[in-house]
Amino acid sequence: MDKDSRHRTLESPTYFKEDQIVSQSPTVVLIHGAWANAACWSRVIPVLDAQGLQSVAVSLPLTSLADDSAVVKRALDLIDGPAVLVGHSYGGVVATAAGNDSKVRSLVFVAAFAPDEGESAGSLGAQVDPTPLGPEIRPDSQGFLKLSQNGFYESFGQDLDAQEKLIAFATQGPTSAAALGDVITSPAWRKRPSWFVVAEQDRAIQPSLQHSLADRAGSTKTTVASSHLVMLSHPQEVSNAILAASR
Repeated sequence: MDKDSRHRTLESPTYFKEDQIVSQSPTVVLIHGAWANAACWSRVIPVLDAQGLQSVAVSLPLTSLADDSAVVKRALDLIDGPAVLVGHSYGGVVATAAGNDSKVRSLVFVAAFAPDEGESAGSLGAQVDPTPLGPEIRPDSQGFLKLSQNGFYESFGQDLDAQEKLIAFATQGPTSAAALGDVITSPAWRKRPSWFVVAEQDRAIQPSLQHSLADRAGSTKTTVASSHLVMLSHPQEVSNAILAASR
């Protein structure tokens, strides 16, 4: 089956544009989290492509919520048609902020934070017991944070193979501590349907917190026995949630 044929198998909602009805599958905008980069979606993108969905994986500077949201906004501006925002970890905060764009049809949270008004990634994490990853966070003199090798291997992507751990650790994105404290003013999940992939073996964000955030947002939940880097260790399950949000 060719790619165009696969594309036509997806259910596509109807949109009005210039007084004509057009049917269009959304573009999936993939938003990585702290200590990651766009390559963390490398195993999800081919699965979505096989189903006829185009993906854009943004590269966040991880400097502030405003800066990171602006990157997503620029990606949305280049998309002709609807979009689905997919946020992993801190990327869920970015999706919550940027998801109010009129092009955004739905949201997918992947082992992520989904803050309400006045909340941040940091404030949500402080509401539950500390995770094993906490002591492995290393600050530098410029206010950026990185993970130790032990923290990355044992509490961030513990179910990845040795080569995946090596590459993910070496390419981690230093993350501003200030960005994790930036608060949401208008949460998009209050206006958009959402899906939530809960990583049950997550040692970075408590699974109990993920469940409560998903329930609060009224998200359709998927649970996976996975580390925090669920999109690398279980790409099919994550892709299935994205596909459901795209229909």
